[in-house]
Amino acid sequence: MTTDFSKGKRGPVVQPDPNKTRITIRLDTDILEHFKGLVNKAGGGNYQTLINNVLRDHIEATDESLEKKLRKIVREELKRAS
Repeated sequence: MTTDFSKGKRGPVVQPDPNKTRITIRLDTDILEHFKGLVNKAGGGNYQTLINNVLRDHIEATDESLEKKLRKIVREELKRAS
C-alpha cells in the first residue's frame, strides 16, 4: 500500500502565533538544562515558553522599579517646588 501525498500541503499544521518571532539564540547549556528540568518536573510543557515568561517577568519587574524611582523623584521635586 502506498500513501498518496499529491494533495498534501507544505508548512505547519497549526499556524504559529503572529505575535511570536522565530529566532536563533545561544544559551549556556546549564541554563537550558535548568529550564528543561523545570518543565520536566512540572509534568510537561514547553521550556521555550517558560524562558519567555521569565524574561517577561524580568522586564515587568524592571519597569515597575523604574516607575517607583520616577515617582519618588517627582515627589521630591514637588516638595522642593512648594
